[in-house]
Amino acid sequence: MATNSSPCSSSSTNFLPSSYIKNERTVLFSRFVVTVPRKSTGVTQIHSRAQGRKYSHIKSSNGHPLNAVSLKDGLDGKGIPVSEAEKEESTLSITVVGASGDLAKKKIFPALFALFYEDWLPENFTVFGYARTKMNDEELRNMISGTLTCRVNQRENCEDKMDQFLKRCFYHAGQYDSEGDFSNLDSKLKVKEAGKVSNRLFYLSIPPNIFVDVVRSVGLRASSLNGWTRVIVEKPFGRDSESSGELTRCLKQYLTEDQIFRIDHYLGKELVENLSVLRFSNLVFEPLWSRDYIRSVQLIFSEDFGTEGRGGYFDNYGIIRDIMQNHLLQILALFAMETPVSLDAEDVRNEKVKVFKVNETTETWRCDCWPIQGPQQEW
Repeated sequence: MATNSSPCSSSSTNFLPSSYIKNERTVLFSRFVVTVPRKSTGVTQIHSRAQGRKYSHIKSSNGHPLNAVSLKDGLDGKGIPVSEAEKEESTLSITVVGASGDLAKKKIFPALFALFYEDWLPENFTVFGYARTKMNDEELRNMISGTLTCRVNQRENCEDKMDQFLKRCFYHAGQYDSEGDFSNLDSKLKVKEAGKVSNRLFYLSIPPNIFVDVVRSVGLRASSLNGWTRVIVEKPFGRDSESSGELTRCLKQYLTEDQIFRIDHYLGKELVENLSVLRFSNLVFEPLWSRDYIRSVQLIFSEDFGTEGRGGYFDNYGIIRDIMQNHLLQILALFAMETPVSLDAEDVRNEKVKVFKVNETTETWRCDCWPIQGPQQEW
């Protein structure tokens, strides 16, 4: 049963235009040139401030301890130790909404497999793919099997681990705005959960114009009745500040803030994760990372393939909003920010915000200077 009665449904809250790209052969090449704020850094080694800290002290962006979302550390949602018997009686159900999309195939399923491969997922877990594409469980497994990779130093049991992981992957086809389809998904989840305490995680790998429809259906038809329910929202989060605020307001009609986790998957790249270590813990670079030795910074993002099925998304949302205001600005902030007081998410975020506040606003006419390029012959 499809319903759009909510004032916050995508039919009334338009985050994207309705046009659709015709040519999907465009090669994406984004070049983002910025000048580092000329501000002394006064950097001290970050690990010296963080010594003695435990993971229980690190908080997420919504103020809750990171261990509140841990998948295997023996803690419940409030950071309270859980007994072995209680862990055996609970199960984790991960649903990837938009499972047939490019991000899910290339990033999310491989990341979930990496967690499983490193034994970071609980003993009782299942992974469901949800999308409009019609396919069965076996077709989903065939689709994602080609993107799964193992760690080089432990490759001897790679095939066995892949088989074990794929056996826990299932698929359910449905519409994103259909409460009935999510009710059917709920029934399938209950079968796999087999009466155990059910913790459910929904990863929204979909455009923001359908976030609210999915969250409404999840909140009304597919939430856990005896465990926690959490939703991971992928960037981009709205088209601008106004739509982002409206999106947050709509999501909070069906979820509390501590159920919503906003994520930029680019921050999970090894190079990006190592940037803080390179800056604050490297005795060679740390004293040189200032305006006295760095004149300008260029952040260059390039892909050697076309849109490959992502044409509708890029035409609706645009490569600038997809890449620059998310991935590249995050890297800029990590590159240019002062040393945070601690590694708590709020402290890191506060330093990032300071970087953006001291940067000059770019005038519109300057944005025409080759922000996107392709091979010369295509122009």
